[in-house]
Amino acid sequence: MKRMQKAQKKQAAQNSLKSKERRGFGKEAVLERRGSREGVLIRGTAGIRRFAGRYIKWTGCRKVRHSAKDRLFRFLFDKDREALLQLYNALNGTDYRDASALQVVTIESAVYVVMKNDLAFILAGTLNLYEHQSTCNSNMPVRFLIYLAEEYQKLIEQAESSLYGTRQIPLPAPQCVVFYNGEKHAPEEEILRLSDAFINRDREADVELKVRMLNINYGHNCELMDRCHVLEEYAQFVEVSRQYMADGLAVKEALEQAIQYCMEHGILYETLRNYRAEVLGMLLEEFDVDKYERTIRKEGKEEGIEHGLELGVERSNHLARILIEQNRVEDLKRAAFDPAYQKELFREFDL
Repeated sequence: MKRMQKAQKKQAAQNSLKSKERRGFGKEAVLERRGSREGVLIRGTAGIRRFAGRYIKWTGCRKVRHSAKDRLFRFLFDKDREALLQLYNALNGTDYRDASALQVVTIESAVYVVMKNDLAFILAGTLNLYEHQSTCNSNMPVRFLIYLAEEYQKLIEQAESSLYGTRQIPLPAPQCVVFYNGEKHAPEEEILRLSDAFINRDREADVELKVRMLNINYGHNCELMDRCHVLEEYAQFVEVSRQYMADGLAVKEALEQAIQYCMEHGILYETLRNYRAEVLGMLLEEFDVDKYERTIRKEGKEEGIEHGLELGVERSNHLARILIEQNRVEDLKRAAFDPAYQKELFREFDL
């Protein structure tokens, strides 16, 4: 019975894909080429999108589980230094050609619950810290501050310099970038500041750290995508994966079909051809990470609610004791049925 249901589900997904092809998913005409490589064309939120010369009918954002995976992003640029250099040039408007000049200093971590950064390298006197995120996280500036301190410590140790010496230690200037491709709406570009987290914001702080957050979902920051083809194809791969997962396939089957489609249409072709099994493994493993993180957040929320209820009961009991001691029985009765009056009493007794 289960096999029959699985076969029926697979057939339904295939029929859905064929239906998409008939509605404009696979038109052969090519309107634009970028050298020998076919580009990407976008025609608004309800228009036609073209992946590598093939057309995909855009039906808007669908609420599906995250398929934009941190590890794949890091894998693509860590494996290919030319692509990493191209990404740097695209971000900074430069035209460096020698990828061997990149000094990669990424913080490694074998356990994904320990903080690590995705990509870090030094070029032209700058320490570039790149992080991929599929969720909006306002704590990125403080995380980058921690990364930066660790990177500077490593560089000082490598230079065999002393922080207690009189000679100033030269340090590369930091550039912190977040590449965001979650499903929650985000602007094309946003600047996150460490000072936004400071409790006292009435006076200027002596320390500031700015993080540039870029939306790299397909269809966003098109100029950046045009200048970095690997980033563009990564965005395409994520979008194709979401389309397949929206068809209701099991996670593994949806990702396998997405990988096959992208290989057939020249999206991340070399990476998927050479590392197909590794890419699939990374994506499946990231789903386990997502599940773990959702569980932690859920447990934390439940613990917070429980703790809040305990505090509320303790606070109410304290108020009741004070009112009884002061022989304010009528106030106690009224507070039991009037939340607004109870809040006034809380303020009166500074509870």
